[in-house]
Amino acid sequence: MFTVNKDYLALRGSYLFSGIASRVRDYKNSNPDKKVISLGIGDVTRPLTPVVIKALHEAVESQGQEETFKGYAPDLGYVFLRDTIAEKDFKSRGCEVESDEIFVSDGAKSDSGNIQEIFGRDNIIAVTDPVYPVYVDSNVMAGRTGEYDEKTDRWSKVIYLPCTAGNNFSPALPERTPDIIYICSPNNPTGSALSRHELQKWVDYANEHHSVIIFDAAYEAYISEEDIPHSIYECEGARTCAIEIRSFSKNAGFTGVRLGYTVVPKDLKSADGVGLYSLWKRRHGTKFNGAPYIQQWAGCAVYSEEGQKEIRENVGYYMENARLIRESLKDMGYEVYGGVNAPYIWLKTPDNMTSWEFFDVLLKKAGVVGTPGSGFGPSGEHYFRLTAFGKHEDTKEAVKRIQSI
Repeated sequence: MFTVNKDYLALRGSYLFSGIASRVRDYKNSNPDKKVISLGIGDVTRPLTPVVIKALHEAVESQGQEETFKGYAPDLGYVFLRDTIAEKDFKSRGCEVESDEIFVSDGAKSDSGNIQEIFGRDNIIAVTDPVYPVYVDSNVMAGRTGEYDEKTDRWSKVIYLPCTAGNNFSPALPERTPDIIYICSPNNPTGSALSRHELQKWVDYANEHHSVIIFDAAYEAYISEEDIPHSIYECEGARTCAIEIRSFSKNAGFTGVRLGYTVVPKDLKSADGVGLYSLWKRRHGTKFNGAPYIQQWAGCAVYSEEGQKEIRENVGYYMENARLIRESLKDMGYEVYGGVNAPYIWLKTPDNMTSWEFFDVLLKKAGVVGTPGSGFGPSGEHYFRLTAFGKHEDTKEAVKRIQSI
């Protein structure tokens, strides 16, 4: 008789956004005539840009020619894309990242969930709290998080780094030393971002304690302030302690196209001298057959002069939504954060409501969907996330509806 992986049985309920979708679906079934506006899930609403669409057509047409047909992609990704990424995302910012240290994938979510496989089961993880759920859930699946405490909403072997208004959403260095540190900056869900000085502090800490930082830079295109680093490799010493994960989803609208990449420097080694580069390369080659050629060709087009112009226009569109939400909520008297270096607004729930209570009020009274902060961790309680990824007209309507309750 077969058995199941008992680590999966420790997972709590459904994935956060699946649970939200279920509630919204029930509401829509009971209120079929009422339009629901979603400012919940962080999915883009702008169509793929002309440069990307043109590149996709070019790639499809070349696939139809026998002499240029592409089968399985190279393990790390096509050289033309990796060379472009190395030059445009890193070397142009003074970062020492080589083309063959870049692993092209089908997105940052997959990489952030899979990267933990190369680490020992006894490793202790640290996460900013609130936190993107995939970081914790994927470690639960690996049996690395210990027992769950219903009263505290915490896993016994996880170090939680509280990020609240009290510390300006910047986590303090932990007293207990973690082996793996997850940092997302600009942050999902709070919309905050670490300054160069703050991020350097974490790099120095990781090198001192021989920890590894998994740095999620999925929202770097939304950074507007000069002192916020776009890559952890802008910090001195990061090559010996950090892995960086990036995405084409939120900057180029590839949420449905799927493309991302992870950087694992060859300098990054365990305490006993094992290179993480070789381990991830082995895992990548064994379990992944490569992102399709057409996606990678389109991804390369994103870095063209016209492609970058189109991305800036899309980012500007969403950040105008963020400005509208942020300023409107402040005028209503809400305590509001984020929306400057990220497309997320993080607000304090009114009247000491729990985040799920506020979710229900917003849905039932205004027909607006957001994300309860408690779904991101203990420190997310009494907070609520709204995204700026909606259409302008829907965002304006959602703000009006919130004003009416």
